[in-house]
Amino acid sequence: MPKKSFDPCKANACKIQTCLKENKYQEDNCLEVLEQMRQCCIKFKSESLCCEGIDITKTYNISSKSKSLESEKKKYE
Repeated sequence: MPKKSFDPCKANACKIQTCLKENKYQEDNCLEVLEQMRQCCIKFKSESLCCEGIDITKTYNISSKSKSLESEKKKYE
């Protein structure tokens, strides 16, 4: 029987799928989980199949998204 291997970033990959599904596939609403995946891949890229194809140089700037949302809210106050 083949030995099951542990993928250290699989849980993050599942979180991304859940977030995207819950947010109608709007990537901007899942920046935090995308950044968590990127961080995991930086650490475990050589050990994780889930990291194949992940661009670890692309950051998901969560703070700029938050600032943008705050600006939008102020427009309507």
